[in-house]
Amino acid sequence: MDTPSQPIVIVDVRVPFARLVLFLVKLALAAIPAAIILAVVSFLLSFLFAALFGWQMDFMMRRGTV
Repeated sequence: MDTPSQPIVIVDVRVPFARLVLFLVKLALAAIPAAIILAVVSFLLSFLFAALFGWQMDFMMRRGTV
């Protein structure tokens, strides 16, 4: 097990265009639920901080005041 390791260099990756397009479509579709989950988590964290520190969110209720 004490054999010296040899470095590996990758010089080319051959991926057919159709498989690459399919992978990118799957990636885009997987990003939608991930964005929804991140939005829910950020909403819950902001709600938690507002509840803990007593921040008032009355700026959302103001209408027509400049």
